[in-house]
Amino acid sequence: MKKAMQICTAVALSSVVTLAAAADGLVAVKSPHSAQVTMDKLESVAKEKGLNIFARIDHAAGAEKIGKTLRPTAVLIFGNPQGGTPFMECAQSVGIDLPLKALVWQDEASQVWVGYNDPAWIAKRHGAESCAVVPNLQKALQGLTAAAVAP
Repeated sequence: MKKAMQICTAVALSSVVTLAAAADGLVAVKSPHSAQVTMDKLESVAKEKGLNIFARIDHAAGAEKIGKTLRPTAVLIFGNPQGGTPFMECAQSVGIDLPLKALVWQDEASQVWVGYNDPAWIAKRHGAESCAVVPNLQKALQGLTAAAVAP
């Protein structure tokens, strides 16, 4: 199982696209699944890892309520104090970027993506570049994303 997860992570990392010009700090990974399946998998894996799910926000459903159409676009807000507290100990203002979030969306070419703010970018934003928890958070987000986009 560990080997399979490493392979999934490697596959996901090979398809990672940093959209620096479009959105600073956003890491985006292609998904072979529909937006709904990708989000369901992401939420399921986050729960399996013991993360708290604070909200799942369906922006497309919100747009529908005002008579607008939006391609599938949803945010999952999740986290736990074990990761967040040490990050905020490095710079308390990091709390504005916590809990962590992941966005699942379908672009104009019908490609589904999972995106999240790179913890290193968050750390830099708050002057906490040397925060020891950042690599752990990056690894956790990469693992969650890899699981969500795994075949």
